Amino acid sequence: MPEVKVHDMKGKVVGEVTLSETVFGIEPNTKAVHAAVKNHLANKRQGTQSALTRAEVRGGGAKPYRQKGTGRARQGSTSVPHYTHGGVAFAPKPRSYRYSLNKKLKRIALKSALSLKVNNDSLIVVDSIKLKEAKTKDFAKFLDAIGVEGKALVVTPELSEIILKSSRNIPGVKTTFASLLNTYDIMNATTFVVDKAALPVIEEVYA
Repeated sequence: MPEVKVHDMKGKVVGEVTLSETVFGIEPNTKAVHAAVKNHLANKRQGTQSALTRAEVRGGGAKPYRQKGTGRARQGSTSVPHYTHGGVAFAPKPRSYRYSLNKKLKRIALKSALSLKVNNDSLIVVDSIKLKEAKTKDFAKFLDAIGVEGKALVVTPELSEIILKSSRNIPGVKTTFASLLNTYDIMNATTFVVDKAALPVIEEVYA
């Protein structure tokens, strides 16, 4: 079973914790991770792009010039795609990009992402993530103390308004709680920071 060190909020090592083999120690399935990330990004797309077809642009009802005698190629309308201000061929229209993955694949992907963080030494366990008041400066000091560089995903056992408000103005830092994890957020973060109290919840929900 994988074991990781536990830090306090000042970055000092205060112990060790043994992680669940079935959640944090599986053989990562990179194909499942790729499928889950691709699905997440597709579902986030607004799908509002739109362009006019030749039937929708203004004008084009009369021939631009006579059929014969000009030496130019015959044309029947100015709304055709090869004309300036003409319609777009196969124009994109608003549509939904959403599609679903089966639960088994999503679960394998999430456990693979967690296992990859352990394998890459990108998982930092903190004995207790707590602040007395919502202060961005104090939360930034905490991240520096535990050695966070780049993007970070901070996981608490449950929703914490103080942690949420303290972190939301720090670029590249996202907070969530244990029962609301997703593969994309885990893989998008350089460092995965988790409250020790959130580990049993993660292991119970995603085992």
